[in-house]
Amino acid sequence: MKRDSGAAHAVQDESAQLPAIAVYSALFPNARQPNAGLFIRERMFRMRRYAPLIVVSPQPWFPFQSLIRHFKPGYRPMPAAQEAQQGVTVFFPRFLAIPGLLRRFDGLSMAVCTWPLMRRLKREQGLGIIDAHFAYPCGEAATRLGRWLGLPVTITMRGTESRHLQDPVLRPKVLAAVRGASRVFSVSDSLRQLVLSAGIPQDHVHVVGNGVDLAKFRRIPQAEARAALGLKAEGPVLISVGGLVERKGFHRVIELLPELVKRFPSLHYLAVGGPSPEGDMTTELREQVARLGLESHVTFTGPLPPDRLHVPLSAADIFVLSTRNEGWANVFLEAMACGLPVVTTDVGGNAEVVCTPELGRIVPFGDAAALRDALAEAVEHPWDRDRIVAYACDNTWDKRIALLLGHFRQLLATHPKATEHTA
Repeated sequence: MKRDSGAAHAVQDESAQLPAIAVYSALFPNARQPNAGLFIRERMFRMRRYAPLIVVSPQPWFPFQSLIRHFKPGYRPMPAAQEAQQGVTVFFPRFLAIPGLLRRFDGLSMAVCTWPLMRRLKREQGLGIIDAHFAYPCGEAATRLGRWLGLPVTITMRGTESRHLQDPVLRPKVLAAVRGASRVFSVSDSLRQLVLSAGIPQDHVHVVGNGVDLAKFRRIPQAEARAALGLKAEGPVLISVGGLVERKGFHRVIELLPELVKRFPSLHYLAVGGPSPEGDMTTELREQVARLGLESHVTFTGPLPPDRLHVPLSAADIFVLSTRNEGWANVFLEAMACGLPVVTTDVGGNAEVVCTPELGRIVPFGDAAALRDALAEAVEHPWDRDRIVAYACDNTWDKRIALLLGHFRQLLATHPKATEHTA
């Protein structure tokens, strides 16, 4: 992984409290969608040691969306207006978002609809920084709010930007948000290079990758883990973890299983996950398994809470994700913390995480034969699993927070008005 050392020297007095930070992201865990945006909460809630935190998670809404739910169950599930999570107040204000072509105005609508709340938070809570996640629409909205409220804004690019930059309507919005932010973070260098190639200055974008929580993701004896899941003690086990959506590629793994089972008759595949804001392929995946006669070789666990994922990960031998696009996939480090090598596609920041052959294999996206061969080779390879765990231990969230804290301190030093408690 490429490390950003530019802010390391700025971490001087970690006991000095920063002004309140507003984490601004439409994707954030809530009671209706507990696994949405966990990586944002994992990172930012660790900043509580250094600054008061408030979360503002704008939710798309329009007057007739309840009618759509009759035809599309689960469409835009609306959380309560406010939740308390681990002692942090999380607001879920609505913003007008009309489906179709009018979604191109989401950034403006989000800013306008959340401005009264953000103004109140600055006045009452001493808000000093707006920390947005994803350049569009949240980054666009945050930069507008930063101008209106006189606050510095940071944006973390997390992977959707690569797709948005290919859209002629959204591309200028993404670039305007990145240029308008006080400082920009990217979870991978590949994502950083995309915006640099579009003319963004190099010193404006800094790589701060995701991390892993070693208290949650730890190896337990494989026999114990397999027994807990009702799996046979013998035979290779592959595992994928993520939303059951097209981008994550569970179906691309399943289509290879008949050939792999011929070579490894006792092979089993664990599909861990469920619906996500991107969609739900659960029915299609189950039908695919039945059509291929793989019922005895595939287990769908459904979604699991983070503190239970170490069980199926410890039960497996190889982690595989045939993903179409990623920024920095946290799940790779989580799998590695449980001793698993990773087989994945050469997209986004994947090769930055699986950066040596000792950690896994990278294959071209869309090359089914290459993925099949990599999985077969991975099953037979004598992996040094302790070395894989050691790599995960070198990429903890705490190390990311030290870097992030340095950036925030530098930023506030150049925006003294951000510490004022009045709007």
